[in-house]
Amino acid sequence: MIKKKFDLDEVKKILKKKGLIISKKKTIKLPIVNKDLKSIYQTLLVSFAVIIFFFMLPTFVNFQKNSILASKETENKSKSNLEKVLKGQPLDNSPKVEEGLNVKSLFEDVFKFDELPTDTVRLNASTIEQLFKDTNYNLEDVRKTKLVKPISLSLLPEEMKMIESSKKKKNLFIKIILPLILEENNRIRADRRKLFNILNKNKNSEIERRWLNLKFKQYGVLNKDLSTLKIRMDEIPVSLAIAQAAKETGWGTSRFALEGNALFGQWTYSGDGIKPAGADNDTTHKVMKFKILKSSVRAYQRNLNTHSSYKDFRLARAELRDNKMKVDSLILANYLDKYAETGKEYVKILKKIIKQNNLTEFDDVKLLPSNKKLKSLI
Repeated sequence: MIKKKFDLDEVKKILKKKGLIISKKKTIKLPIVNKDLKSIYQTLLVSFAVIIFFFMLPTFVNFQKNSILASKETENKSKSNLEKVLKGQPLDNSPKVEEGLNVKSLFEDVFKFDELPTDTVRLNASTIEQLFKDTNYNLEDVRKTKLVKPISLSLLPEEMKMIESSKKKKNLFIKIILPLILEENNRIRADRRKLFNILNKNKNSEIERRWLNLKFKQYGVLNKDLSTLKIRMDEIPVSLAIAQAAKETGWGTSRFALEGNALFGQWTYSGDGIKPAGADNDTTHKVMKFKILKSSVRAYQRNLNTHSSYKDFRLARAELRDNKMKVDSLILANYLDKYAETGKEYVKILKKIIKQNNLTEFDDVKLLPSNKKLKSLI
């Protein structure tokens, strides 16, 4: 057999007629990078990174330095604030808390007591003393046992101003108002405990939110600020409350105390009140009067816990709380110079009353739970 040789050009022509095209695959040759040039690129890149690092290093160091200094300053300021509190010096007020006051619902719960029907009878001094005797309620036992009988009286006896013995008068006055002060502190303590329980939850119920809104109103907190509520919702030391009541009423003998159940001499510029004797005709203020003594105690607590004049008092109390220290009446009294026109002299008198009568012994006493027997006696 004779093999016929085909020419490549002829094959291409035949395939072209069939619609097929044959082409030679081209190979793209990449340029070979010079190894020395590659090393130069790497060196430049590393050098550039090193330059940037050292260029930014001073800025980074300054930032760290400022942050550390700021942290130290904050710590020192906190320590400085505690030292100021212990010395009774003015505090640096924070603009973020304790600002403003909504007075609309401030004393709403206080005056609800006056709306309640009452058949309260003013007991005389001898009847009250017999009641205390029958229930074994005396201050000597209170100082030892730290327990107080839950005897709640609504009115002071008219004979207070006729008791000649100073010791007897003071003892009777303290025994009458001590359970009232403790009861109010217990109420605030329970509210404060509930507040912290709510704050520790991730989600609160509708009931809890309504309760919070009520407390914002009662403490006049603007913008529902929780930090402000925590500072305002707190107890008043028992010894301080007794000392102020003693000072403002002359140990229960003043006209304001006997006629208006006003234990703390709070002023009012509107509504019902008692006009001070000897006041000028153009005097606009009166002394607030209440239906029962309990109202006066609650109004006093609310006043110290909300009024702008006692902002430093509240901040000092919060500072003691933050440092796990006792809420000391002798320390906090320093911040009540605005309570009376006599200023610093008023503070000196309060401290003197507390010390001379050993009132700090009542700061840690507890109110016994009420029972039917005691209720029947009152």
